[in-house]
This record gives sequence, C-alpha cells and structure tokens, in this order.
Amino acid sequence: MKNAIIIGASSGIGKELALILVENGYQVAITGRRSDELEKIKSTKSSQFIIKQHDITNQAQTTQVFSELIQEMGTVDLIIHSSGIGDPNYQLDFEVDLPTIRTNVLGATQLYGLAYNLFKKQGFGHLVGITSVASIRGNRHVPAYFASKAYQASYLESLWFKAQKSKLPIFITDIQPGFVDTPMALGKTFWMATSQKAAKQIFTAIVAKKKKAYITKRWALVAFVMKLTPSKLYAKLF
Repeated sequence: MKNAIIIGASSGIGKELALILVENGYQVAITGRRSDELEKIKSTKSSQFIIKQHDITNQAQTTQVFSELIQEMGTVDLIIHSSGIGDPNYQLDFEVDLPTIRTNVLGATQLYGLAYNLFKKQGFGHLVGITSVASIRGNRHVPAYFASKAYQASYLESLWFKAQKSKLPIFITDIQPGFVDTPMALGKTFWMATSQKAAKQIFTAIVAKKKKAYITKRWALVAFVMKLTPSKLYAKLF
C-alpha cells in the first residue's frame, strides 16, 4: 500500500483528493486546523486514514507533525500541499496580508523543504503543490495572494530542477487551478469547477507525474492568453 500525506485536507480540493487516494489504495494522512472535519473524513474509511490537527503557520508544529507522520508511516510516496488563503486588500493593510504570507509563503516553503529532504533521504517521492493560475500575473485587488502563488510556482519549479539534477525518481508537480467551488471562492463565476471534478483531474495529473497542470484543462487557454496580454491592456481588464 502506498502512503500519502495531504496538508490542508479538511475541506475543498484537499478533502476530495484524500477520498480519491483512499479509493485507489493509498493510506492517507490528512491534516488541517479543524479536527472535527478530519474526523468526518476518517469515518468514511477509518482503516486507511491517519489524522493530525495542524496549523501550517505554526512552524514548530509543522516540524513535529511531519516527523510524527514519517515515524508512523515509514516511507511516503506522495505529499500534497493544499493549504492556502487569500483576501482582498484594497488599502494595502499589512495586517490583512500577513496571514496570507504566513500560510502561502512561510508555511509552504517549510513544507516543501521537509518533503524534498525526505524524498532525497529515502530515494524517491512525489511532491504536489496546489498553486493557482493567479501565479501568472499580478492583481491590484489581491496582491499578496497572487504574489504568494507566483512564489510557490517558482519554488516548485526550482525543486523540479533540483530533482532533475539529482537523477533520483523524485517528481515535482505544480497544479494551477482556475476557479474551483471551495470555501475560499468569492462567489460564483465563469468556468467554476466543483471540487470533485478538480480533484479528479488533479489525480490524473499526479498519476501522469506532470510537471505542471491547469485545472480544469480549459484554463490552459486562459493561462496562455494571460501570459501574452500586454500589461497596459491587462491593467484595464483586471
């Protein structure tokens, strides 16, 4: 049985991925701030789930929880980082951005480093980061969130380069969703996928060990247009 860890699995994409992995024969350790939600997930297949209450902004707790899971599971085949937040900040109030920075930058960096070093030590592994198409360009309304996703995407690509150089079977996948109907979504919008549909496509990308995947697939077209749009025109649109 393969082992997987999902950081941020109490709801949304992380939760749906946990359910898919269990159905595909994985033992899955799930973490999140809301232990009651983790317990609900565990109740669906108690023998294959391990749960740990965890706040990714707590660096000491992250190290401890990660260490405990490795001791319990032995080796880990797959680690998915699915924890992220972001709020509009029209007035550039630093206190509004701080939780985003702590979660999406500091927390993600620590987890990525722990995962890669584990895989290097055991000689194999697959790290998946859930970033966003927001990583492609900036945004005047939610600057910290968009910047944090660009940071994550760049960091994951750096790890991909490192893995290529190592010659070890270590795989890095950057998942870039568009709009997904999760608790984080700010209302309904175009091309909004259900978290179930998003998770299914993400699992397909994981199995294929893709370097990058847009979710849903049609967002690859949006990403292409975003990259090519001149900055002055982009500023008028967004």
